Amino acid sequence: MKIREHHQRAIERLRVEYENDPRFLALIIGGSVAKGCAREDSDVDFMIVATAEAYQDCKAKEDLFINRTDLCDYPSGFVDGKIINLDYLEAVALKGNEPSRAAFDGAFLAFSHRDDLDQLMQKIRSYPEIGLQERMRAFYAMAFIQNWLMGEANRHDNRYTKTRAANQLALFAGRLILAHNKVLYPYHKWFLHYLEKCPNKPEGFLTQMDTLLQTPNAENANTFFQNLRNYHDWGVTDHQAYMWFMEKVEWSWMDGTTPLEDV
Repeated sequence: MKIREHHQRAIERLRVEYENDPRFLALIIGGSVAKGCAREDSDVDFMIVATAEAYQDCKAKEDLFINRTDLCDYPSGFVDGKIINLDYLEAVALKGNEPSRAAFDGAFLAFSHRDDLDQLMQKIRSYPEIGLQERMRAFYAMAFIQNWLMGEANRHDNRYTKTRAANQLALFAGRLILAHNKVLYPYHKWFLHYLEKCPNKPEGFLTQMDTLLQTPNAENANTFFQNLRNYHDWGVTDHQAYMWFMEKVEWSWMDGTTPLEDV
């Protein structure tokens, strides 16, 4: 991965600024710079690991962000960071959701006063295998329901529901493909970028997704969904998809389960 010189200079200034500050244990560079997809004007995202005492002090003051322009020498440049602690890193490694884990994809240490952080970050980045098949069936069921919902929206010429169904169909079909490839879901900003990296997906998948989002209607939704359905046996019948939606979405309030969007 090649980092642009002006981003590298900003990282070096960050390191110099905080490496000898006794409040901080490590500096983690993340975001587009670490992922290798930064633009010329991209900011430098980072997480800085505070000691337990320093973190509690910052939290009490509601001062958990660092945003500075003085460490950058390029137009519109700035560094944008969050103050975290070791407890947070250990919690992400143990039970973090996919977007929280994906934030560490490509991330690297600019400095560390601890020898165990590389290993901990590697654990965070590991794809969570437990429950994978269940998640994939849930993503497929949700995509199935959104395709059905688009048909209803088309029938009633309901623009809001068409737009909503198109976005939800794209989201859950895409999450299914990410899971199929064991690629972490990075949340919305990097969603398409990560889908592009997936080697195993239906032919024309991203083109059809773009067509659906550009023109949300039943024909485009069905073309997109049928391509997904025919690509692989996802192990879910139509009846099972309807049952899953009723029990896990419409009735989720009964047992207080986490909404699928947040898994």
